[in-house]
Amino acid sequence: MLAEFSNAAPNLQGLDIAAAPGTVVRAAAAGEVVYSGNGLVGYGELIIIKHSDRYLSAYAHNRQRFVKEGQGVGAGEKIAEVGGNGSQRSRLHFQIRENGKPVDPRKHLPRR
Repeated sequence: MLAEFSNAAPNLQGLDIAAAPGTVVRAAAAGEVVYSGNGLVGYGELIIIKHSDRYLSAYAHNRQRFVKEGQGVGAGEKIAEVGGNGSQRSRLHFQIRENGKPVDPRKHLPRR
């Protein structure tokens, strides 16, 4: 883990997970891709999945995206490959938002 979640810091509203370039990124849960692009500054190649009326997940700093907006995805489905933004280590920035507000992803993911 490169960076932990913090509500106090806007740039830490998720987890930064160290991963080798090309590592497969998988959807945390089933849902619909509501954004797949690179138009949000600071997130690189970004995917956002809507899981329900309450929950979204976001996957940033990918080098390649495999899903398009409007596409349905299953839990664990390959959606991207880890990349980076060129100025930092290769990593995945992962967020979960509940009712539009960032929450600690560790509280919503299965224990390892």
